[in-house]
Amino acid sequence: MKGGAMIDEWYPVGLFSQLSEKGNKTWLMGEAIEVARDQDGNARVVTAEGKALPVRVRYGHVWSSLGKPDKELFAIPEADQPGRRFVDVGVVRVRCSPLRAVENFLDIAHFPFVHTDILGAEPHTEVENYKVEIREGVDEVWATQVKFYQPQAAKSATGGITTEYMYRVPAPTCSVLYKTCPPRPSEWDVITLFVQPLAEDVCDVWPWMALFDDETPMTDLIHFQQTIFLQDRSILENQIPSLLPLDPGMEIPTRADLTSIAYRRWLKRHNYTYGAQLVAQ
Repeated sequence: MKGGAMIDEWYPVGLFSQLSEKGNKTWLMGEAIEVARDQDGNARVVTAEGKALPVRVRYGHVWSSLGKPDKELFAIPEADQPGRRFVDVGVVRVRCSPLRAVENFLDIAHFPFVHTDILGAEPHTEVENYKVEIREGVDEVWATQVKFYQPQAAKSATGGITTEYMYRVPAPTCSVLYKTCPPRPSEWDVITLFVQPLAEDVCDVWPWMALFDDETPMTDLIHFQQTIFLQDRSILENQIPSLLPLDPGMEIPTRADLTSIAYRRWLKRHNYTYGAQLVAQ
């Protein structure tokens, strides 16, 4: 099976709250699987041949793997922080590489042009200098000191603010975004993108949030985030090539693409190649 080291990673395969004993059929890296709840209420994941796969339930989602993960699912400490609201946004199917979906999430420069008057607006299009590193101790890609002016940074925001961001890539198809929390400036809102690779060129995207927002109705929080991602979907589905190029000479980066460059270098280092294009065609 193609996929290199990615076969041994954890992937989201469904919302735990929506599981039933009847089960839900889906795909993981080209393999048909079924996600269900057993008689004891626990999540179970099996292949079409009936082989049981490893299972974890975390961040509102069921996680599984076709391989043998040698480490536990990455931690998000804010998921255990009292007072936060946890938002299961749902799922959006996107006809693009799962790696493309993550890379787009890391891109700041597109805010004014794709998410106009929400996450960005002209003439505030400049991406200020920020810091990117591959943190060797935890083996994750991090971007810090990211700042961008936004007309409506969150559903709870009442006006335009300069928002500070931190981006974290703890797994090849997952990203965690920490951003300014309008109601609590001393805290971070957490917005994640969990991507399920159905195949190399199609994926299910499961956004999830951990917020300090006691006022906004849950439906509005979900709708706000879905609106953002649906604006991204049309861009993702029209990118050429459809797979994510890992050769640095295949696309011309700019200063705003530092996180993408680090992400691609990190993928290549670990042989995370499922959904990637290795050489120019």
